[in-house]
Amino acid sequence: MERHHAESYGWAMACCRRDSAEAEAVLHAAYVKVLEGKARFDGLASFKTWLFSVIRRTGADEWRRRVLRKLRLAKHLESLPRVAECERPDDAVYRSEVQSMFRAALAALPRRQQEVLQLVFYHDLSLVEAARAMDISVGSARTHYDRGKRHLRSLIEKSKVLDESPVG
Repeated sequence: MERHHAESYGWAMACCRRDSAEAEAVLHAAYVKVLEGKARFDGLASFKTWLFSVIRRTGADEWRRRVLRKLRLAKHLESLPRVAECERPDDAVYRSEVQSMFRAALAALPRRQQEVLQLVFYHDLSLVEAARAMDISVGSARTHYDRGKRHLRSLIEKSKVLDESPVG
């Protein structure tokens, strides 16, 4: 591993979008996996290729954990009541009903569709980044995204909440 350390660090930087602190953490975690035997060299590829795959998978795992933590935090923040200072009571009620309807519609979607829509809409990830976070192909992410949007639109259109907008 010592012989490949400089190249491994460069690869970790590439896997971590040039974030040096994140790359160091990923490289450390990958080395620990190797030293503890959690990642085993099978000899099917060169040692360097195998080591780079361990680093890439470790980076993807760390990124996915970070995204999931952010999703949990966002879910918690969404549950907190928010009412604008100058908001009229009927506007607040309507907004609350729309949010509830939207959350229910989103929850009614299949899990993969929910995940990709949340990553793209709430966390500003591209479809490529969402696919990476979900550990699926970009084509699969695009399919779940398109189907999820169509399904969500149909559920929202069936709801009568949007037809009851308060007149200001």
